[in-house]
Amino acid sequence: MVFHSIEDVLFPGVDVELERLTAGPELVVMEVAACGPASCCPGCGSPGKRTHSTYWRTLAERPLAGRRLAIRLRVRRFFCDRSRCRRRTFVEQVRGLSERHVRSSIGLQQWLRAVAVELGGRAGERLCRKLSVAAGRTRLLGLLEAPEVPERAPRVLGVDEFAFRKGRTYGTVLVDVETGRVVDVLPDRTSETFAAWLREHPGAEIICRDRATTYTRAIKEAAPEAIEVADRWHLLQNLSAAVEKTCHQHRSCLRKHAEQEDPPEPPTIDLPLLQLPRTPIIERTRDRYADVHRLLDQKWTISAIARHLSLDRKTVRRFKTTPLDELLASARDFGASRQVLIDPFKPYMNNRFTAGCTSAQQLFREIHERGYQGSVQVVRRHVASLREGTAEPVRADIPSPRRIASWITRPRETLTDQEQERLLDIRLACPDIARACDLARCFRDLMVNRRGSLLPGWIRQAEQDAPAPMRSFAGFLRQDLDAVTAGLTLEWSSGKVEGNVNRVKTLKRAIYGRASFRLLRIRILTRG
Repeated sequence: MVFHSIEDVLFPGVDVELERLTAGPELVVMEVAACGPASCCPGCGSPGKRTHSTYWRTLAERPLAGRRLAIRLRVRRFFCDRSRCRRRTFVEQVRGLSERHVRSSIGLQQWLRAVAVELGGRAGERLCRKLSVAAGRTRLLGLLEAPEVPERAPRVLGVDEFAFRKGRTYGTVLVDVETGRVVDVLPDRTSETFAAWLREHPGAEIICRDRATTYTRAIKEAAPEAIEVADRWHLLQNLSAAVEKTCHQHRSCLRKHAEQEDPPEPPTIDLPLLQLPRTPIIERTRDRYADVHRLLDQKWTISAIARHLSLDRKTVRRFKTTPLDELLASARDFGASRQVLIDPFKPYMNNRFTAGCTSAQQLFREIHERGYQGSVQVVRRHVASLREGTAEPVRADIPSPRRIASWITRPRETLTDQEQERLLDIRLACPDIARACDLARCFRDLMVNRRGSLLPGWIRQAEQDAPAPMRSFAGFLRQDLDAVTAGLTLEWSSGKVEGNVNRVKTLKRAIYGRASFRLLRIRILTRG
């Protein structure tokens, strides 16, 4: 591209002539004059033929080389010669540079609008300050305008709720599932509001939703011809909750099965070295140890050290003969939860005590080799409770219901060999959990392979011989059978809706709860 003048570089495509350029350390001022054809009257549209006068107006422009840029624009005022027009004169506007009643250029307006869309008010103001652009948060937010909502709803509509304040107030986001763009935002999640929107914007053929009854009622009322699609992720989440509840109800079966087996000797426990906390007692122990040994190196007696440090002679002797590691271990245990340190080693100690090793000192040495970081006093207390028969029994290592549910609902190929072995042992221990596992994996197979036509048969099997939580889950599926069948058959889901809900949460937190629903809606739609 060949530029023939400086105006082509500074103002490409704009009909102006540069008359003067003044460059200061912080501000650059350009004086330009409009030289295009005469403008038309904004009242009647007739072109101006006679010039009334000229005057200067100042426009803020995008920064130049890190310095603020101001444009002094000389424009013409024309007479309006049409007698029926109420205007007598009008001022020309330079296309691509100026607008009526606006004190910044069109290019700067586009910059500020983009900053407001991406960052909002306060963050956008901070960015503009660093870019040498004078723009406050009120001005930035005033540039935001909500785009027009289409008169007809998209063919595939997704609907979901989001929280203004979790557990208290909620809104509704509507998404075009085919394009992934937000269509509209509603101020609440009531069925009346959503039904009114569907009546005002007809055309939705498929509506993806979660299992909330509010949206179901609105769809049946305002768009009965639309196909409802229950989201597969929510179905899998509900299935996992039913499996977890089953495992929780039959936890006694797993505990009984684990206690009947002969527990093997616990393996060597390799624990990472504990980082000592910087507590006052730890620091005081270190300082006293250093002071005592410094004076001992200077041939001081124990009595002299005790008088100099204001300590008891027994305390000085203990700091002299005891290694620093043991002193720090005792200091760490003082006032802290000693059980946290010894709990992992209780099964080993119990087995050794039953086998005939009743010496607390010997058990302390053995578990110390296996990574125990506590003091010997805690071991002595536990051994004493074993002799008296008052020690709390060590519970069998049983996976939590949530972990078992995770093993059941995850694909088999993602489980490790150890997880598969433990799951098999759990199935052998409890027939009800085994039945819930079979049903859960069968349902997941229907969902992954889109075999929604087989869902009624699965529901009948679950209602016949499944545990109570699984029967309850099957009953909920029967109540919403058409939507669940469509969710297990069609390709559509609420995945893109959930992604937009996460984006809404990000925008909401960026506003710090100070904005109105109108501003939040504008930012969601402009970022959509």
